[in-house]
Amino acid sequence: QVQLVESGGGLVQAGGSLRLACAASGLTFGRFFMGWFRQAPGKEREFVAAISWSGGRRDYADSVKGRFTISRDNAKNTVYLQMNGLKPEDTAVYYCAADLNDRGAIPGAYRYWGQGTQVTVSS
Repeated sequence: QVQLVESGGGLVQAGGSLRLACAASGLTFGRFFMGWFRQAPGKEREFVAAISWSGGRRDYADSVKGRFTISRDNAKNTVYLQMNGLKPEDTAVYYCAADLNDRGAIPGAYRYWGQGTQVTVSS
């Protein structure tokens, strides 16, 4: 049974930082393409970042480029999202997702999802 468990969310002031983690189990982690998405109240789920199987390729939404960094540790079955320079508009529930194939920025294409972790940025 595949499980993705996010952690690291919380309340932070604008300009602050958070590091999200997504621990995976029940799968051969290094074979999975990983993504981070977010969903704010009343809005659709949107792409944040994605990382290829070995970590050699990383893609970011324009809104987070230069502020967020996605990384993975295949030995620990974990993908991370380092978020710096947080803004109130980054407030959302953040989800990690996994798929065997490169699903890019398309949330509906990922097979496995975590339950999400809340990130709230105050102004």
